Amino acid sequence: MPRNATAKPTACLALADGTVFYGKGFGATGQTTAELCFNTAMTGYQEIMTDPSYAGQIVTFTFPHIGNTGTTDEDDETADPVAEGMVVKWDPTEPSNWRATSDLTSWLLKRDRIGIGGLDTRRLTRAIRQQGAPHVALAHDPEGNFDIGELVAAARGFRGLVGLDLAKDVTCAQSYHWDEMRWAWPQGYARQTAARHKVVAIDYGAKRNILRCLASSGCDVTVLPASATADDVLALNADGVFLSNGPGDPAATGVYAVTMIKGVLDRSDMPLFGICLGHQMLALALGARTIKMNHGHHGANHPVKDLETGKVEITSMNHGFTVDSQTLPRGVKETHLSLFDGSNCGIRMTGRPVFSVQYHPEASPGPQDSYYLFERFAAAMDARKA
Repeated sequence: MPRNATAKPTACLALADGTVFYGKGFGATGQTTAELCFNTAMTGYQEIMTDPSYAGQIVTFTFPHIGNTGTTDEDDETADPVAEGMVVKWDPTEPSNWRATSDLTSWLLKRDRIGIGGLDTRRLTRAIRQQGAPHVALAHDPEGNFDIGELVAAARGFRGLVGLDLAKDVTCAQSYHWDEMRWAWPQGYARQTAARHKVVAIDYGAKRNILRCLASSGCDVTVLPASATADDVLALNADGVFLSNGPGDPAATGVYAVTMIKGVLDRSDMPLFGICLGHQMLALALGARTIKMNHGHHGANHPVKDLETGKVEITSMNHGFTVDSQTLPRGVKETHLSLFDGSNCGIRMTGRPVFSVQYHPEASPGPQDSYYLFERFAAAMDARKA
């Protein structure tokens, strides 16, 4: 039994197959349903919880010591947590970090997100790997009163992510300007004051650190909602277009996003760069297909091979769908692949500065193995001007 187990559980996690895990709740009280995934990162739990790509999901953290660095508003990837809840091995500890301004439990409570501790996360992770990402219901009640039949029924009633367009739920409501650059010691976040390029970023659920990396690469960034049209993009007379990360089924978001991307590619020679869902959107626009993965890739230790240089990068990933490399059309080349399972991790158009990757180069597990992609985007815009 876990060391923090209590005589009367105050939270439980019910899977659609009827399996129930009991533990100790923290953060908000209440109940929620979602798809359950696991993340293998040892750090960055706050960034994970606020990554819009986790919409519709509850995250199981395989690293047991979650909460030990506390939280700080500087590390939020969006204004509020997007993941529905979190599952951990041990109860969150008191923070021990000079940057912390709050503890994890208070942070979750303030943002109406449920946490559960005291679970056998190894067993849970094995179940996810073997059976696929399950639909679950998570409940937290300080009195420990749970209707297990109702929770299992709620888990079975969860619609799932296939066919679900979640980008529309996490995108910005209107366009805005971004000039904040990457965090650096000792000043923190500086502002871009000498931009060389105008970039339009399409927000399918953009992480703030992606926008910071664009700004740090010399870009003046205008962010547009996911529903933006090709006319909206081209009207800004930009030097390049960026397609952001985001949640949900890429085929569902592609119903409207693909038309925009095709219009931009047909009517302009601007460089185009995509990450995560943006990568999948580009692949769909070029004629490929996407498929649902068994349990997806979620973590900060994923090796990816650059097929054009032979270099292996240690990357951060968060996706439950993937581009089917067997459906890539002529004129589109596979550039990166996962060394875990051989799935596609990058593409580019031959003869044009249009490329994308499945992983997250704005994260720093390597610590900066993949930052060159932002520099490549900037260099492509330089070349076009020249």
